[in-house]
Amino acid sequence: MKKLAFTVFYVFLSTFLSWAQSIEKMAPQGFDQHQANIRHGKVDTVTYDSKTVGVKRKALVYTPPGYSEKKKYPVLYLLHGIGGDEYEWLRNGQPQIILDNLYAQGKVEPMIVVLPNGRAMPNDRAEGNVFDSTKVQAFATFEKDLLHDLIPFIEQKYPVYKDQKRRAIAGLSMGGGQSLNFGLGNLDKFAWVGGFSSAPNTKAPQELLPDPAEAKKKLLLLWVSCGKEDNLMRISTRTHDYLTSNQVPHIFYVEPGGHDFNVWKNDLYMFAQLLFKPVDASKFSEYTVLGVPATTTGRSAE
Repeated sequence: MKKLAFTVFYVFLSTFLSWAQSIEKMAPQGFDQHQANIRHGKVDTVTYDSKTVGVKRKALVYTPPGYSEKKKYPVLYLLHGIGGDEYEWLRNGQPQIILDNLYAQGKVEPMIVVLPNGRAMPNDRAEGNVFDSTKVQAFATFEKDLLHDLIPFIEQKYPVYKDQKRRAIAGLSMGGGQSLNFGLGNLDKFAWVGGFSSAPNTKAPQELLPDPAEAKKKLLLLWVSCGKEDNLMRISTRTHDYLTSNQVPHIFYVEPGGHDFNVWKNDLYMFAQLLFKPVDASKFSEYTVLGVPATTTGRSAE
């Protein structure tokens, strides 16, 4: 009997330790550094017809190492901030390097990543006063451009899955707000949603997710993250509080740092590893650096 009890305890302990060790709290040093001795993905520029805007628009597309047109891939749409464009992630966040390194370690599922311009207007360059009301409104207009123009283009040009369960959206700051707004506002289109340091364009929680029960049924992963020193922490906190009070499973990832790419690169590193894999919501509270689990209000993070 004692031997059986010991065996059961040993199995439990081994499982627990294995689970605990499998969750990374933060990206390791060098995660965003180019490695010459591994396979690399490719970044291309594509041009698509935007009926929404009435012009041809550009986006960047990252295809993973070993990409083959004979295979099908899930898609992540990765959005930039208010002062950026389709090149912002590439210039400052090195997503292609982060993902190449993750592929080399076998930590991510093969996926296509689309980096669009989230400012849906004829002149979509990040110039002049980027806070001008017309330019801010263009970020909201991008929802229609994304759903009706860009996604159909990607699905026609690339061998990608077209179902909700293999489509993700995430972004930083203004793009984080867009991702939460568009992702949670179109649960039939996106099962994986990530808001990194989401900006005030994020809708109020009750408007963002008026039907929590539907979200529970359709979402596979909802990620809300922010740097502890970020002045916009209140946006992520209020979203987290609402999700918690309505028992919507999600990850609330609080990390060191402010409103910058050191935070957002770490977010991408963490978020990408979870995409398009089996999800265990019971582990969500482990994905935090500063000890603010997803089952608390999160107010201590401010």
